[in-house]
Amino acid sequence: MKSKKKIGVLGASGYTGADAVRLLARHPNVEIAALTANTHNGKAMAEVFPHFFMLDLPLLTEWEKVDWTGLDAVFCGLPHGTTQEIIAAVLKTNPAIKVLDMSADFRLRDKASYAQWYDHEHRALELQDEAVYGLTELYRQKIAGARLVACPGCYPTAVLLALVPLVKAGLVDAHDLIIDAKSGVTGAGRALKQNTLFSEAGEGLSPYSVASHRHTAEIDQEIGVVAGTAVKVNFTPHLIPMSRGELCTCYVRLKGASADDLRRALEDVYRGEPFVHVAKKGVLPQTRNVRGSNYVQIGVVADRIEDRAIVIVTLDNLVKGSAGQAIQNMNLMFDWPETIGLEQIALFP
Repeated sequence: MKSKKKIGVLGASGYTGADAVRLLARHPNVEIAALTANTHNGKAMAEVFPHFFMLDLPLLTEWEKVDWTGLDAVFCGLPHGTTQEIIAAVLKTNPAIKVLDMSADFRLRDKASYAQWYDHEHRALELQDEAVYGLTELYRQKIAGARLVACPGCYPTAVLLALVPLVKAGLVDAHDLIIDAKSGVTGAGRALKQNTLFSEAGEGLSPYSVASHRHTAEIDQEIGVVAGTAVKVNFTPHLIPMSRGELCTCYVRLKGASADDLRRALEDVYRGEPFVHVAKKGVLPQTRNVRGSNYVQIGVVADRIEDRAIVIVTLDNLVKGSAGQAIQNMNLMFDWPETIGLEQIALFP
């Protein structure tokens, strides 16, 4: 039996980092060798996340104290803005290490666009040029040969899987895309924020970052690639009072097609894909259908307005929307079967 790959997780005390640990702990080909969380330095992972009580994991440590030369890959769950210089330092220490970045720091190809959306100049421009956008189903071959993969945000993952094939096939108007998105509160991170307190978020639904959410830039970028022109989507996210899960309702203008044509096109594109499922006519995606899994479910409905259709897509924001997709990409980078460690069925009820 070949030796296992040694894996590190930067930012293991956050929700995305913790879900990476949850999934990697049962991955047959890896060993979790380092976990970092500077604010929890010296603690056991089970002190920060009690549901890991049964796992024998390394103690949390400061990232500067990790021997990166002994690792084969690292997952980064740090906040945007803090990732660039740390990943640059890790790669300088170990140029052969494979990096799965779950932050937003390397997703945008255009340097001016990054500065516009994230309010500061990029601090590792040479790596930004190298990074491969990690939406597995779109960039599988590039990911397999990459050293640095910028895993997409949860909203772009859902929206792009639903809409890119339709725009690419010329079935919908790329300049008339309206996206109503809803995500569980883990999408806002684990830091203490007033709007995610139980009394603030519970029993209510609230829009946020209206007309200014940073994930919009990723959606514009990738739809623009297949459209062959710059596009601007109408994107509004909402916070919904549940821990995990995401559902996006996309309103599209048809170009000489029907809702059935859209469904058939999606079925053709995703036939054989292990994690993307196109629902049959009359079946509507629901967050409970994918909770805790790496699966995506897409449904198409004819709008009552002529020449329009509604495309609904759901995923778990922490799995396919973050840590699960990162592991899917890691599997490609090590030339392993893509589904290893990710075949969990959705948790229901």
